[in-house]
Amino acid sequence: MKIELGMLGMLGMAGWVDCTPTQVQAAARQEPALQPPGGQATTAKPLPLGPGSFLLPGADLQVFTYKPAAYTDGPLLVVFHGVGRNAKGYRDHAIVMAEQFKAIVVAPLFDAKRFDRERFQRGGLFRNGQLQPTNQWTFANVAPLVAYVRKLEGCPDLPYYLIGHSGGGQFLERMAAFLPGAPCRIVAANPGTHLFPTRDLPFPYGFGGLPQNLCDDDAMRAYLAAPLTLYLGTGDTVQDKDFEKSPLAMKQGSTRLERGRACFEMAHRLAAEKQWPCNWRKVEVKGVGHSAGKMFAQSTVEDALFGSDPANLAPQSQ
Repeated sequence: MKIELGMLGMLGMAGWVDCTPTQVQAAARQEPALQPPGGQATTAKPLPLGPGSFLLPGADLQVFTYKPAAYTDGPLLVVFHGVGRNAKGYRDHAIVMAEQFKAIVVAPLFDAKRFDRERFQRGGLFRNGQLQPTNQWTFANVAPLVAYVRKLEGCPDLPYYLIGHSGGGQFLERMAAFLPGAPCRIVAANPGTHLFPTRDLPFPYGFGGLPQNLCDDDAMRAYLAAPLTLYLGTGDTVQDKDFEKSPLAMKQGSTRLERGRACFEMAHRLAAEKQWPCNWRKVEVKGVGHSAGKMFAQSTVEDALFGSDPANLAPQSQ
């Protein structure tokens, strides 16, 4: 499916570019810094063309960027790495999307020293069992990042999309529940575990055990209303070294694919029972396993980010 011309105009994606792996590798070699080492940008200026990086003011987050030569006015893709914390590699994987959609890509680095599993995949809601203030949640870094790029580009209403793979998909799924912001769409690709819309599983696997305002019906209704896409590879069925096998995780399913399908089906079943709107979509990539590069390079990523096919808004028989 190609984006229709009307959507192309809306998103600023005039035309299409074929980008080979060789071109991607070449484009990623040189990375001009937006600001001098250890200092802040002296003047607000647009991101450089091609690959680059900057330090997000006030957050001390390194952010890797890519801006196509043909870029005009959007959109912005914020890309979230997995447990390998290889934000630069994820930025490189996302160059294909940047060129195809004429989009700016920014990939923040949540380093393992400061952002362990509780602060990264689980969003930092809790530290040592204590609920943290909202402004201390790791999710709270996303809105300032988007605002900073909008300021640099001189476009305060630049549309933005969030896409994360594996651990980054877990981060975004939980963000969709508790601090979603205003993205056009949130794409969780191949998450290892999910936030099921149920109080029968404890957080971070479900809403059980959370404070009332984070787990009541209003909270779960808002979660189902989030513009969330579960982007799943049908080959993601291997229990590799990073696959979580805890008893609670295994209740979600024996593979990442099985867990994603089960979470999606539960969301739509609950929405039907409660007569709530559900804006979740599911896009599957045939034969692809647990690979960010392959998931981002598939033509289906367009559907995951920009599609609105009603067939993907409800569970399908497998």
